Amino acid sequence: MNEINIQQMIFEFLGGLGIFLFGIKAMGEGLQKSAGDRLRDILDKFTTNPVMGVLAGMVVTILIQSSSATTVITVGLVSAGFMTLRQAIGVIMGANIGTTITAFIIGIDVGEFALPILALGSFLLFFFKSKRVHYIGQILFGFGALFFGLELMSGGMKPLRDFELFHELTVSMSENRLLGVLVGTIFTVVVQSSSATIGILQSLFADGLLDIKAALPVLFGDNIGTTITAILAAIGASVAAKRAALSHVLFNVIGTIIFLIILGPFTMFIEFLQDSLNLNEKMVIAFAHGTFNITNTIIQLPFIGLLALIVTKLIPGDDSFVDTKAKQLDPMFIDQSPSIALGAAKEEVIRMGQLAIKGLEESKNYLTTRQSKHAEMALNLEDAINNLDNKITDYLIKLSSASLLDHESEMHSMLLDTVRDIERIGDHFENIVELSEYQINNKVKLSDFAKQDIEAMFELAVSTVKEVIDALDHNDSEKAKSVIRKEAKIDQMERQLRKQHILRTNEGICSAQAGIVFVDLVINLERIGDHSVNIAEAILGIKEHQETVVK
Repeated sequence: MNEINIQQMIFEFLGGLGIFLFGIKAMGEGLQKSAGDRLRDILDKFTTNPVMGVLAGMVVTILIQSSSATTVITVGLVSAGFMTLRQAIGVIMGANIGTTITAFIIGIDVGEFALPILALGSFLLFFFKSKRVHYIGQILFGFGALFFGLELMSGGMKPLRDFELFHELTVSMSENRLLGVLVGTIFTVVVQSSSATIGILQSLFADGLLDIKAALPVLFGDNIGTTITAILAAIGASVAAKRAALSHVLFNVIGTIIFLIILGPFTMFIEFLQDSLNLNEKMVIAFAHGTFNITNTIIQLPFIGLLALIVTKLIPGDDSFVDTKAKQLDPMFIDQSPSIALGAAKEEVIRMGQLAIKGLEESKNYLTTRQSKHAEMALNLEDAINNLDNKITDYLIKLSSASLLDHESEMHSMLLDTVRDIERIGDHFENIVELSEYQINNKVKLSDFAKQDIEAMFELAVSTVKEVIDALDHNDSEKAKSVIRKEAKIDQMERQLRKQHILRTNEGICSAQAGIVFVDLVINLERIGDHSVNIAEAILGIKEHQETVVK
């Protein structure tokens, strides 16, 4: 084989791989945009038990065409407290099943229609204004790119049959199962897409470059390699997130061990399916992939509790789990006992406030340490606050039609306003995270004086929010008055810090860019104080009205 052919082979393979990966990404994004917020709702509502978690993981992965993406989302949800470790393991199992759909799509083998499908997708993207049509165009474009990339890769790999070294490697993989697993694992770790490596495996098998005995161990290795994305997502994340990532690794490693032990019978079963169903070579690998993941899930599903226990022992420490779901908003209370419904809504508002406190603390930690895990946690908590805002507001609006006493109506109005104030506190600490990211990305340096000022104001703002949520919880007028006094200090500090920073900028101690960041941080902290005092004044208003009624 001459040098030109080798170069052409490498270029076709790498170019095809790039187009394939882009196609998978484009198709997944189009599907995800089409699904909208339903992905979040699926994982939020349908993970109550392991079986439902498996189904939720399957559906989400089918919709976004990436088990890695589903696992990364799951790691984030565990880290933020949207689901427990056991629920996450179920979702991860389902994601492994859902990702097999890509292999079945490839197995249909419509490569000859790849370019017309690509053209149709491009036409819909460029000549229509409707968002829905755009999403369909993106899905079709990705679908066509996937097959076009696969065709290029397949064409690039065909000359491998003339390489003696490759022939020896395939023989070695047929005889040494672990070598095949290792090859599959390493290749998927490098590419970071099991769909891509399994697509390549389907092409190699279809072109007769690998026999079934060599292909199956590589397939098992592909499933292990895909866990690298979850591992990378868990680096620097919470203990709970690390445990979720490790459970993904263990799940696939255990499955691989089981199937390596029964590789002989499993190979015979796949060959039986090929003959009886008259499957093409690419579909054979798709069926093997599906059978592996479905059987692996069925075997390990009853042992989710044990798997959770193992990863908890392997990764010790406090997982700092915070449950971010609305628990007490039962619609039955609205008709049967509006007063209980109001009390339940208040409890959820208090929990929402506690999440805001934690989010504020995480944003402060990110500002001072620059560790991304704090930014991710803060943004997840802000997302949780928005979720609770919608749920509580909807519940209170439904409750407004019920028969409420005068003091209950006042409490009802106060809770609606408080939810809005807490949601705005969430927006402000999200702004602080974004300012911190801007500072990091643009290498903006605050002076030591500025850092000390921000830290002092941050501590005052956090203590103010803590006190106002405590005042709401215990209906404590003294603490509410204390909040008003603290907020006055925050206002005074804001004016003072602005003046001091202008002086530092004029003296050349701080740059103009640093001045903008500093002032924006101070403004956000001052606004947090404003929202705290809104809640405090509402508490005092209700307290004064109650005392007037008693007199």
